[in-house]
Amino acid sequence: MALIKNDKNELLFTIRKFNPAKGTLDLPGGFIDLGETAEDCLKREVKEELNLEVTDLVFFGTFPNEYEYGGLTYFTIDIVFECRIKSFDTLCVGDDAADVRFINPQNVCLDDIGLASIKNVISRVKDG
Repeated sequence: MALIKNDKNELLFTIRKFNPAKGTLDLPGGFIDLGETAEDCLKREVKEELNLEVTDLVFFGTFPNEYEYGGLTYFTIDIVFECRIKSFDTLCVGDDAADVRFINPQNVCLDDIGLASIKNVISRVKDG
């Protein structure tokens, strides 16, 4: 998943378009395809979801996750990168994002985040 900040140090959140956790805050990202690196996956997902070009990635951390879908629980690991974007001029929602919001990480209400692993990431961002 991507931590993308604007020049006001606000973090870019997507709003989930589908379940699980439809309508809640999320971070851009997605599942890695076979044969794809985590970095290439994130660049592809950011392009698909937001029409943005990632120019630089810095590893932030990993976070264990339980992803429930279709009555099954998938045990995954979220790989998080801080990302730089070429330009926000092309920003538009697509794929599985319903909307976007820039929010100062210190002002994010964890109850507005639908997935536990995203809450863990934002808690670490808040702690600096």
